[in-house]
Amino acid sequence: MFPISSLRFRVAFFYALFGAGLSILLSGGVFLTQQQMGHRLMDETLRAELEDSVERHARNAEFVPPNTVSIKGYVLSDTRPDRNIPAAIKSLQPGIHNVEVDGIDYRALVADRKGTRYFMLFDTENQHRREAQYFRFLAMFALLMTVSSAAGGFLLAIHVIAPVTRLAEQVSQAEPGDPNLSLAKLARNGEVGELARTFDRYLRRLREFIERESYFTADVSHELRTPLAIILGSVEVMEQDETFSAKQKERIARIKRAVQDMIELTNALLLMAREHVPGVDETPCHVGEVVRSCVDKHQHLVGDRPIRLEVELAAEPNLIVERPLLEIVIGNLIRNALFHTRSGTILLRLEAERLIVRDTGAGMHPEELAHALERYYKGPSSAGSGVGLSLVKRICDRYGWRIALDSEQGQGTTAEIAFSATK
Repeated sequence: MFPISSLRFRVAFFYALFGAGLSILLSGGVFLTQQQMGHRLMDETLRAELEDSVERHARNAEFVPPNTVSIKGYVLSDTRPDRNIPAAIKSLQPGIHNVEVDGIDYRALVADRKGTRYFMLFDTENQHRREAQYFRFLAMFALLMTVSSAAGGFLLAIHVIAPVTRLAEQVSQAEPGDPNLSLAKLARNGEVGELARTFDRYLRRLREFIERESYFTADVSHELRTPLAIILGSVEVMEQDETFSAKQKERIARIKRAVQDMIELTNALLLMAREHVPGVDETPCHVGEVVRSCVDKHQHLVGDRPIRLEVELAAEPNLIVERPLLEIVIGNLIRNALFHTRSGTILLRLEAERLIVRDTGAGMHPEELAHALERYYKGPSSAGSGVGLSLVKRICDRYGWRIALDSEQGQGTTAEIAFSATK
């Protein structure tokens, strides 16, 4: 059975619907035509009997009106009062009528001839019985047509949609970098062929794009890492020089930390550029160790401000995640908290299923909070580039984590990362 949303099901369904509608219209038209013909036949029979009765009455004043199984006749005149005329028809005016007498339906013809009124009744019971039988026959015909249309629609859908199905299967199995893939071979002509050729053109552009991205990533990896490594090596040499003053060494230490941050950020961005395939080349990362390392690394940002960096390790889970990316997440949350906190406490609490970073800083407006995770968004008091929190969200999305921010102006901000997306 096809899924209801599939193209094959819709083609078959509307084909069956068309067949059912057409058969119902035809059956209804045939039934109405048959019914009109039956009424016309009865009327013609009544007129023939009427003319015959008038003619026989003219020849014989004592003639007896017809009284058969299907036709009954009555005559009413001043010289011939017929007391047997049913009261239901005696008051009828000249013309064609449908009347019920003693529980039986009749088609009645009333006509005046030479001062005499003639009543001709046609018993319609047999006609109604034939109409009912014919209606049942037409209903069976319509049902058979509907079922046949549905079956034919499903068979037609399978045949017509087969090229589209093959194309969809081929696209689902396609690798963008496969140079030998050609979807146009599946369908040479028609709309499906044009669709396949369009996919081929798109895949060709995609391969070229992937190739450019690969070259760019390789070039960035080499051209950035090499000078950063040279700078870091030079800084480490300068750290060994005793001729520098304490203030100069402090500046050298800041340069070293900035270079190390740049190296880590470069590595993280290069990792983000790679396709993430769960379960491939992944090793568990000890989250508690990364939390402690990030807190030690950012301790210098506290400076002389009255801020306490506190760590609570309620659990120490292991996660399948690249350590540089996890360090980016935790480091950005710590820096964001330090930037908005002049005094008070910044708490990092690690649990089995989540990490909480809570500060007692300035907090955020509701409008600022609503856009905080958007790329390049900067709040009124932000001095950053608007990339940090958006990068955190991208990393969380990469691993199926859920990040949530809760903030109240003047009361601080709480960032929570749930390592289980359903939690």
